[in-house]
Amino acid sequence: MNKTVLLGKTNDEIKELIVSLGMPAFTAKQITEWIYKKRVFSIDEMTNISVKNRTLLNESFEVGRTLPVHFQESTDGTKKYLFKTPGAQFIESVYIPEEDRKTLCVSSQIGCKMNCKFCMTGKMGFVSQLTSAEILNQIMSIDEADQLSNIVFMGMGEPFDNLLPMLKTLEIMTADYGCAWSPRRITVSSIGLIPGLKIFLEKSECHLAISLHSPFPDERIGIMPIEKAYSITDVLKELRKHDFSKQRRVSFEYIMFDGLNDSMRHAVEMVKILKGIACRINLIRYHAIPGVDLKTSKTEKMVFFRDYLTANGVTTTIRKSRGEDIFAACGMLSTSEKNKEKAE
Repeated sequence: MNKTVLLGKTNDEIKELIVSLGMPAFTAKQITEWIYKKRVFSIDEMTNISVKNRTLLNESFEVGRTLPVHFQESTDGTKKYLFKTPGAQFIESVYIPEEDRKTLCVSSQIGCKMNCKFCMTGKMGFVSQLTSAEILNQIMSIDEADQLSNIVFMGMGEPFDNLLPMLKTLEIMTADYGCAWSPRRITVSSIGLIPGLKIFLEKSECHLAISLHSPFPDERIGIMPIEKAYSITDVLKELRKHDFSKQRRVSFEYIMFDGLNDSMRHAVEMVKILKGIACRINLIRYHAIPGVDLKTSKTEKMVFFRDYLTANGVTTTIRKSRGEDIFAACGMLSTSEKNKEKAE
């Protein structure tokens, strides 16, 4: 019999489940504390719950945490973790240590529907959604879980295409009964699915990052097909309805491609389209993937781009490239592992 996984359920959901078994409602608080704060792997570890009730819980439920099946560590300290899902698929999470922060980049889907030209995950196609349990497990089950200071939803998949599990994950991460994280330590990245974007901005206080990559819609569509359905122009209109001048932040991710989006013309247009939005730009070096004829911009062009934007009122940084020696592009390690399994 397949047991119900408790990881990824809210306090109210767990309370409903245990009350239906005749157990006292306060047991839900005990269970969430064991799962989200003490991060146990089994019901038997929940020692302040009676043996009788633990036996009852074990008949129908399991915690649902699993350890990564593999990891690779870069010379710069970056670690890419590989998790196997119950459906025998693979997902990746990347731990990025820096002096002032320890960040985990998590996945929200297996594969992706968006098919951005520069993205290895997009080349995989879409396989399935991740549950809130599978998303949370990435955060709770790495070796460095206790050290984490920041979470970014920038791994495999488009978070707003898996909206409800993603929002439930954010609720559990930030709730007092859950992991009790500040929403200011969590950033969700999207290529701009406007329906999900609207709901996220209403229901969550977490930071937002938008994958922009070109200020010109006719050029953006060549590398990001989503532009046809949800134009960056309309995304920016939606963002202008919200105040990002205080604690909540919106940033824009901009992968720089040599000869494609790194000219003066692009820099000028970036300043123009972002006018009036309190934001930050992250310029990113492109990590090459097989079969794609794109190259990263030269360092001097990136520096010029950064300096021009900053001088014109748009705070811009060049993100340090990490983990290039360990299949840094999202999807490369999981694709490799899946292909290896097929060959065996």
